[in-house]
Amino acid sequence: MVGRKKTTKICDKASHEEEEDRISQLPESLISEILYHLPTKDVVTTSVLSTRWRNLWQSVPGLDLDYVPSSQFDDFVSFVEKLFNSNRESWIRKLRLNLRRPSGTFDLTSRVDAVTRRRVQHLDVTCYCISDPIPLSIYTCETLVHLRLQSGFLPSPDFVSLPRLKFIHLECVSYSDESTLEKLISGSPVLEDLTLIGFSTHTEKVTQVRSHSLKRIHIRQLRVVIDAPLLQCLKIGTIKNYDIVNLGFFTKLDIDVEFVGHSSSYYIPDILTDISKVRDLVIGNAFWQDIFLYSKSGPVLQFRNLSRLNARLSKSDLELLPLILESCTKLESLTLELVKDKSKSREKKKNPNVMFSTVPQCLVTSLKFVELKRSIPGYEEEIKLIRYLLKNSTILEKLRLNVYYSKKAMCDFLKEVVAMPRGSTACEVLVL
Repeated sequence: MVGRKKTTKICDKASHEEEEDRISQLPESLISEILYHLPTKDVVTTSVLSTRWRNLWQSVPGLDLDYVPSSQFDDFVSFVEKLFNSNRESWIRKLRLNLRRPSGTFDLTSRVDAVTRRRVQHLDVTCYCISDPIPLSIYTCETLVHLRLQSGFLPSPDFVSLPRLKFIHLECVSYSDESTLEKLISGSPVLEDLTLIGFSTHTEKVTQVRSHSLKRIHIRQLRVVIDAPLLQCLKIGTIKNYDIVNLGFFTKLDIDVEFVGHSSSYYIPDILTDISKVRDLVIGNAFWQDIFLYSKSGPVLQFRNLSRLNARLSKSDLELLPLILESCTKLESLTLELVKDKSKSREKKKNPNVMFSTVPQCLVTSLKFVELKRSIPGYEEEIKLIRYLLKNSTILEKLRLNVYYSKKAMCDFLKEVVAMPRGSTACEVLVL
């Protein structure tokens, strides 16, 4: 018995040493990359693991600093000072600095200036209640790829050169005039993603957004004029706060409109004019609801150039589908996704009475692909909708059904789908 106990202890010790050796033998670059994705406070604590790890935290090319309001601000500042002083010449790939409701002073300007001189790529600063301006060096940081600022002040630059910047997110950031934003955008030749969330919806000032690389724009509480021929995704606020002067003819556009009340009807014609050239469109159910309300008093809507449509509709708004199909006379591809209604009162509404008495032109002359997605529980009218599409789509090539049923219900569902009459003998039905 004694011998067995000793043997067990020796084996455990050997196993422990072997495990420790594996960790210590990891390349420093790999350890550094692992630590890069952790909060800096946790990274520093790894220095107590072993002598091998004692100074590794100093070589991690990222600082993720989050001030907790309940903690001592002076201790936080002291901790940041030690981090920046540990190796002033090291490369800092990322700085995320979250200063919410600081209870003391913090030299934000010099800290951001330090990382811009140390080849920072990702800069994410939240600095509520801090009046220090962002340093001018940010405008000429040639390595910067991702810039995200919440609050703070952007000074007006004389010159901007950001050759690698692809992502800009400015939220509640103050600046002297519109030229500050315009120079920032025009000085970023590869910019793809732009978010501008301002302070007031009542300002009369207009910002010019000109970019030949910009693909995604999110604007709220700010008036802009958009000149972006490669634009693919547009998310706007509660009012029509933009004008588009240049939009590529073959563009794919994902538009998300956050309308409030019935005031949206005043802006529907302008928005429809803006997207009239779009051939590939993704639209959420909130926008379709406003289009439907507008159509009751306005002219019949037409998307004459549209060939691909991805429409997200709630179950209660599926009655819009005939209107959608009638409006898209040249539609070739339709992806219809049934989603949960954000309004609880609307979600409790009975299943809509979708009228399938007419056959829109696109079903006969152009529609070749349809995909139905359902991310909500079973919908009673689903079979009726599928039967309608299969029967009346004369040139349909593929119908993809992305739905979920229990095993027994799926068998019954498949039998019913197989037995449905088809207007197109070449149509292939895929059930996922």
